[in-house]
Amino acid sequence: QRILAIAKGELKVKSSDPKIWFTSMRSLAQVLSDENRALLDVIRSSKPVSISELAVMTGRKQGNLSRTLKTMSNYGLVEMRRENRHVRPIAKATDFRIVS
Repeated sequence: QRILAIAKGELKVKSSDPKIWFTSMRSLAQVLSDENRALLDVIRSSKPVSISELAVMTGRKQGNLSRTLKTMSNYGLVEMRRENRHVRPIAKATDFRIVS
């Protein structure tokens, strides 16, 4: 509804508006789980050069990690940058303020 109102010009976006929107508290809890926030912190602090390297650092399976990173990328939390023959994850968000 919000996106339609913006598209129709009925609602103006403010700079203070949230940048990431979740459709439910359940989806928010899944994406921002303790494990995923820890993953963002590892990405931020260790700056892995590939998903493979991140998998080794975290002990997570590469397939599951790739799916998690894709979801996080869709929400703008992670950038997946293609460099040479690797995809490098970059943490775009590490601190969160939840408004409901």
